[in-house]
Amino acid sequence: MEDIKEALSLQEFTTNLDMSLLPRILQICSGVYFQGSVYELSGSEVCLSTGDLVKIIGVELLSVCCDEIGANSTFELPLNHSGLFKLVPEGLPYSSIEEMVGLQPVGLDACGSFTFVSRNQLIIDNFTVPAGSEITILSVEHSEDKESYSRCKLTGQQGVSAEVHIPLSCHGEFYECENDHGYSLQEIMLSARLRSRRFRNTKSKKCGSPLFFSPIYQIQGIMHMRKDIVKFPSSLEVDVIDVTEQCKDLTFVIPISIAEVPNQPKETFPIMAEILETPETSRFFCSHWFEQLQKGKNIVLHRWDKTPMLIACTPKGRKAQRYFLLSHVYGGQMRRKAREFTSVFELYRASTHLPSLTVSVTRNCEAIEEEGVPALSVGEQLEVLRLQAMEVPGNKLEAVSNMDCLICRRILEEDENDDEDLEDQAQEGEICLPLFTPAHFVEKLPDKKKYCLAELGQHSQLPLEIKVVSRDRVLEKDPLVELPALRLEDAIEETTVLASLSEHPEQCFELPIRWLQMSLSLISDPLPWHNSQPPEFYIEAVTEITDHLYHEYHKFMQRDEAPPPRPPKRKSLIPKTEKGPKEAMPVTKSNTLPAQLATLSLEQIKPILRRRSPPPPPLGPDKTESSPPVVPRKSITENLSKPNTYVMTPHMQKKEQTENISSDSEHDYETLEDIINDAHDCIMFY
Repeated sequence: MEDIKEALSLQEFTTNLDMSLLPRILQICSGVYFQGSVYELSGSEVCLSTGDLVKIIGVELLSVCCDEIGANSTFELPLNHSGLFKLVPEGLPYSSIEEMVGLQPVGLDACGSFTFVSRNQLIIDNFTVPAGSEITILSVEHSEDKESYSRCKLTGQQGVSAEVHIPLSCHGEFYECENDHGYSLQEIMLSARLRSRRFRNTKSKKCGSPLFFSPIYQIQGIMHMRKDIVKFPSSLEVDVIDVTEQCKDLTFVIPISIAEVPNQPKETFPIMAEILETPETSRFFCSHWFEQLQKGKNIVLHRWDKTPMLIACTPKGRKAQRYFLLSHVYGGQMRRKAREFTSVFELYRASTHLPSLTVSVTRNCEAIEEEGVPALSVGEQLEVLRLQAMEVPGNKLEAVSNMDCLICRRILEEDENDDEDLEDQAQEGEICLPLFTPAHFVEKLPDKKKYCLAELGQHSQLPLEIKVVSRDRVLEKDPLVELPALRLEDAIEETTVLASLSEHPEQCFELPIRWLQMSLSLISDPLPWHNSQPPEFYIEAVTEITDHLYHEYHKFMQRDEAPPPRPPKRKSLIPKTEKGPKEAMPVTKSNTLPAQLATLSLEQIKPILRRRSPPPPPLGPDKTESSPPVVPRKSITENLSKPNTYVMTPHMQKKEQTENISSDSEHDYETLEDIINDAHDCIMFY
C-alpha cells in the first residue's frame, strides 16, 4: 500500500489497510476526539489530539456496523451473530463480461459464484445462448493465444446444463440474478466483494430495507510516552494521514514492566533502562537501594536469573522483629545456635526435621501420674526417638484413652551404669512425654564449627537458629553481624533481575520481580563503564524486607501447620468415696403432712433458722442422759469485765467454721428432714 497523502477517515483507512505492511505511523489531523476529555475502552485511555502520532502495530476485527439504508439507522452486530443474509441484486446492467468480472471478482475470495442473464441472444463459436438463460461464472482462464475468457455454466429451461467459454470482450446487456444463498457475517467480512454489496435478511420479506455492512476494527497502537499499548476502535470520527515515510527515524517509547524483563533475550544484557514509574510496593522492602528507585532515574540491567534465597527473621523478644531475604552468594560465617523449646510438642516438630535430636532439660517438671507426665530434673539429657500412641488407663467412670507421646531416651552418665547391661539401660532410660507437657529444653549441639550459608544448608535442615560471627567482607555494612541471633526459616527460589544505579554501576542488587511493580523503558544510552571496561561487581546479598512481605511469603508457601494438642482436663480434686456417688432419695408425693411437721410451731423454728445451735457436750462417766448439766447463772458484774483480746471471738470462730463447711462442698444444702431432726434435739436438750 502506498503512503496516503490526503486525509482519510480512520474507518476508511483501516478498511483498505494491507495488514502485511504493518506497522504504519499515522498523524491525527482532525482536531481532538472528545468524550469528556478522554476516550476509554477496554481499560485503555486514549485522547487523540491534532498532531498526535500513533504507530499502528495491530488490527483486529471487533464487530460489524450495520447500516439500514431505507430506515436511515445504524446498529452494531457481533461477529458470532447467528442470522444469515442474502445478496440484493444490482439494478443497473453490465455492458460486457469484462466489466462484470472486474466489478465482481470470481475465486476463493468470492464466497460463491456469480449468476447473470443476458437480455439479448448470444452466439459464441457456432453456439447460440438464448436470451433470458441463466449463466453462472465459474472461473476466469487464459487461452494459448493469451486471450482471456470466462468459464461458465449454462442452465436451460428444463434444468439441462452445459459448459461454455465466453470471451471477456463479449458485449451485451447483462443483469445479475437474485441468489437465495445465505451468508454469515464472518463470510461477508472475509470477502472484499461481499463487503461492497447490499444484503437483506433471509427471514425478512422482499420489501425489507437493504443492509450495508462495514467492519469495526480494534486498533492497537503505540503513542509517545504512553505506559501501555493503546486500543481504540476504527469507528472514531477522526481523520488521519499516513506519515510512515516521513517518520522512519522516529523512536516510540515502549514501556515494559519489571516482570517482562526476563522475556528479553539474554544477549541484550547488560542494557540501560529508564524508570517510568516509581515502584508501588513501598511496603515490601526496607533496603537503601529501594529508596533510590525514583521516576526518571537510569539503571543498568545486568542479567536475570533464578536465585536461591532464604527467608530469615530475628527471634521474638523485647525488640521489634526484623526480616531478611538472604541470597545464596552471602559470604558471612555463622555458627548454629542452640534452640530453646517450651513444650514437648515444639520438641517433636523439631525432631521431624532433625533425627536423633538431643536436648537438655532447663526447668524442673513435677510428675502428674493421672496424666502420665513423668518427672524431669534440670540437667537431664534426652534423645528423641519416636512418636508413639500410648494408652492412658482410666478409673471406674472413665474409659481407657489413647494419647500421643514422644518417646525419649535418658542419656545417663557412665559411672551410673557400670554394673548394668545395655538392654536394661535402654529399657530403664526410655520415658514417655505427652505432647502437651509444658516442659523446657535446650538443644545440645554436636560441634561449634563455623559454616557458610551453602554448607549450612547441606548439613542442617530448616528451620534453625544461627549467630553470624564474621561479616561478609564484600558488603560495606553487614546488618546480620550486630544481631544476637537469626532464625533461618524457608528456602525459596525467586526470579530476580540483577540491577545497579548508573551512578554506582558496581553496586548491584537483586530485584525479585514477583513482589515488585515497576515500569521501565529500554533505552540505547551507552553503558556507564570507564574506558568501555566493566568494573568489578559485588552484590547486596542481604535484603531487608517488611513484616507484610514476610507474611505474604508464608501465604504463598501455603504451609498449614497443625496446632499443638490441647492438654487433658484436670481431674476433680474433691476426694471420692469408694462406694461411689451418693444415690438420690426417691421423692414421694402425699396430701398429708408428717407427724413431726404437724407438732412444730413457728416459735420453735425461728431460732433454728437464725443460727445453728452448738452440739451438746459429751456425757461424762458420772452423768446420764436424763440429767443434763446445770449451767450457773452469771452475775451483772461479770458482763462488765473487759473481753479477753487473746482469745478469738465467737464471731470469728463461726466464720472459720462456715468457711470449712463451704470448702468441703460447693453445694452443701440442708434438707427439710435435717431441720426437723435438729429442732427435736434442741427441744429435748433444753
